[in-house]
Formats: sequence, C-alpha cells, structure tokens
Amino acid sequence: MTKVTTGATMSLDGYIADATHGGFEHLFQWYGNGDVEVPTADPDMTWHTSAVSAKHIRDLVERTGALVVGRRLFDMTNGWGGRHPMDVPVVVVTHHVPEGWEREGDSFVFVTDGIEAAVVRAKAIAGDKEVGVNGGTIATQVLEAGLLDEVHVDLVPVLLGDGIPFFAGLKIAPVQLEGPTRVVQGNGVTHLAYRVRKQG
Repeated sequence: MTKVTTGATMSLDGYIADATHGGFEHLFQWYGNGDVEVPTADPDMTWHTSAVSAKHIRDLVERTGALVVGRRLFDMTNGWGGRHPMDVPVVVVTHHVPEGWEREGDSFVFVTDGIEAAVVRAKAIAGDKEVGVNGGTIATQVLEAGLLDEVHVDLVPVLLGDGIPFFAGLKIAPVQLEGPTRVVQGNGVTHLAYRVRKQG
C-alpha cells in the first residue's frame, strides 16, 4: 500500500512561515549551511547541506513517487517553471485549471474534484513509492480525511514569534502521533518523522 506523508521545515515555536507567508531566510538556512552539494532537477537550484542532511534529502527524493500540492503553492512557485525540483509528477488540487496548463503532461496533473481524488490519483502515479503532500493547508485536509500516514518535520532552532502553523485550523484535533520513528541531527536542523495514529 502506498504511504502518504507530509513534511515541512518548522520553527521551534511551530511555524512553517511567518504571518506574511515569508520568513524562509530563517527557516531554510540548513539548505545552504554545509559543504555537500545536493543538485535538484532545477539547474538553478542546488543546495549545500551537511552530509547528514544531504543523505536525508536524497533518501526522501528516492522514495517519493508523486506529490500533492495546493493551488496556492503552485502559484507561489510559478509551477516550478514546469518541473518540480524533485523531478516527480505533481498533482495540483484546484477549483480551476490555471490558464496555459490545460494539457496534462508528465509533470503536472490538475484535480478539480477534491482532496480524496487527488490522493487517489497521486497513489496511482506513485505506484510502490510514497506520495508526498506539500503545503500546510493541503496537508491539513489530507489529515482530516484520514489519508495521512506520516508527518515529517525539519525542526530548526529559530523562533518566529508568529506565523502560519503546520496544521492551522485542524478540525479533528487532537491527533495522536507515534514516535518519533526517525531522528536525524543535521547542521542547524533536526529531521524528525512521526506516524499518524489512525482514529477508530
């Protein structure tokens, strides 16, 4: 069965972005604070992390077969220029297919009939690999639908003071997690993984 996971870099006080959807210069420092080069599918985006974080990223890319993202993230990144840095197919949850993207290709699939349909489509694409869910709002919806298996957190030692929580507005709280099932200490980041305890 295909595992569905979500992950985000998070401040020590629980935020994945500041109140203006920024703050990434503080959250993402670990992507550039090491001497191990980690190339991506985007030739203009190469990370330099610690050896431990580089292995963490490579393992994540290797086990991921498809992503599910929301329209806001898709628009914020301008569709990653047509190709996600992980070089995997991306299922975009949206009310309307964006102009100029009507033709489905190998890189992007647009689903307009809800989160459950998007996860089903992503699982079919991923096969035996994992489906990664990116973006706090979409991750919250997948969790509320009972479709999320694991939560991954890249915890960084910064306090933003205010901002956007990972699972803002969660309607089914409290949700019990098991673990951590993985703890990996990088340079300026701790990579954590938790299993979602299924309800009922």
